[in-house]
Amino acid sequence: MPIDRREFLLLGASAAALSVAPLALRARPLARHGIQAILFDAFPIFDTRSITALAEHLFPDQGAALIAAWRTRQFEYQWLRALSNRYADFWQLTGDSLAFACASLRLALNDDARRQLMEAHRRLKAWPDVPDALQTLRQAGLRLGFLSNMTRDMLDANIRSAGLEGQFEHVLSSDQVGSYKPDPRAYRIGLDALGLQRSQILFAAFAGWDAAGAKAFGYPCFWVNRMQAPREELGVTPDATGHDLNELASFVMRTG
Repeated sequence: MPIDRREFLLLGASAAALSVAPLALRARPLARHGIQAILFDAFPIFDTRSITALAEHLFPDQGAALIAAWRTRQFEYQWLRALSNRYADFWQLTGDSLAFACASLRLALNDDARRQLMEAHRRLKAWPDVPDALQTLRQAGLRLGFLSNMTRDMLDANIRSAGLEGQFEHVLSSDQVGSYKPDPRAYRIGLDALGLQRSQILFAAFAGWDAAGAKAFGYPCFWVNRMQAPREELGVTPDATGHDLNELASFVMRTG
């Protein structure tokens, strides 16, 4: 039986809708609790073990001690600068804390060693699990971005070094507000960039203090606890904890 023009148009519209249905489903994330985007700290993505190896090469038998002292002072300087309203960006603090750490350990830091250790912070590779996990999250329609205390220049350099160009919709640095996480102003950058509600943005933290800060701000939070560190006693806990991004993807893709 022949169909009239109206029926033809309706059938055509139905067929078109069916043909794009998979794309529509991908655009509606298959994530728990309405999560539509994930913001990552830098270090769930970038593997810093190359810096540790370089420190050991430059300072045999002292590399681990140097890294421990350097990292501790690096973050202490961020918070001291923020609290005293004397902001300096992450690149400067990395250099200042390196100088202090070497002095405290009585290590002679020459110009070449300083240059190598600093530049290593711009040449990081991704953790092995990262590429496939990011692909899984992107295929689910989730929006991905960075929200880091690193400067934008450092983040861009490491994205290139890790071969992750085009994977992130936003590359956000706390440098934009002249402060550092866990300052609430730093976490708020993600809301402004994504145009979503806090409950729709999952924050993926590397450090326990960052997981606590993001959760206190109001983001759902997954702690990518690669170092198997103990939970910080800061009065809040992340929504979930896992060892790598595959575990994060499993958590996010679970419904209910």
